[in-house]
Amino acid sequence: MNVKQISVFVDNKPGSLYGIAKVFADNNVRIRALTVTETSDFSVVRLIVDNVMWASSVLKDGGFITKIQEVLAVEVPNSPGGLNKVLGAIMDADVNIEYSYTILTGKYMISTCMIFKVSDNIKAVEALRASGIKIMPQEELSAL
Repeated sequence: MNVKQISVFVDNKPGSLYGIAKVFADNNVRIRALTVTETSDFSVVRLIVDNVMWASSVLKDGGFITKIQEVLAVEVPNSPGGLNKVLGAIMDADVNIEYSYTILTGKYMISTCMIFKVSDNIKAVEALRASGIKIMPQEELSAL
């Protein structure tokens, strides 16, 4: 139930993010989620896309340094306490959340999908499922 995320390492300078978007536009890659983490010298652009292997290949061909990692895509109800339930299940499993970002899903925003990089995917998935929380597969994200 893990989702593949592409991390792209770029210089922290004007046009770096544009370069990634241009490669994707030229190669018909759809971005489903994106987050950027920066330092003074470089940035890490984390992406969920519709075709991970193709996207990684065209980025490498474009001169970008990439890494594919497994993350969890978790459906979070858009209601009071929705996020708390998800975070509680992960915490109760004694799993650390290393970072997270969101994807808005659904025509009427009934739910949000959050991406979680955790210290133990297996324990987190087991805890989330036991709490009745939906884990979204790669295919479902690709179809958004």
